[in-house]
Amino acid sequence: MKQVLLDTHAWVWSLAAESELSAVARGAIAEADGVFVSPISFFEIGQKVRIGKWPEMEPLVHELPKLLSDQGGLAASLTPEICLHASLRNWSHRDPFDRFLASSAELLNMTLVSKDAVFDELGEVHRTW
Repeated sequence: MKQVLLDTHAWVWSLAAESELSAVARGAIAEADGVFVSPISFFEIGQKVRIGKWPEMEPLVHELPKLLSDQGGLAASLTPEICLHASLRNWSHRDPFDRFLASSAELLNMTLVSKDAVFDELGEVHRTW
């Protein structure tokens, strides 16, 4: 069973700007047995809406759980092990959202759908775009 975890931007683009997704990313999503979004992506979107860094998401922010369900997507687990792994990971990249996503993809054995090549620094994370 092949499962994918969508980076926050990949999920948002799948909702509102599918043309921003690469053909490979669209194919990975379409062919996946399960498409997951981390709870940390909900936090990231809400946080950025609250501080004014993602105003275009403001009209959708309260509908995100329903939108994920309507897409047939699932919320990934956010376990204590994932949280610890994200905090202790030896990686110079400091973005906390990316740290959670990388650890989630690795520990849940999912391919990460992300445009962000910073994940390629981690040999344990398989990224597609």
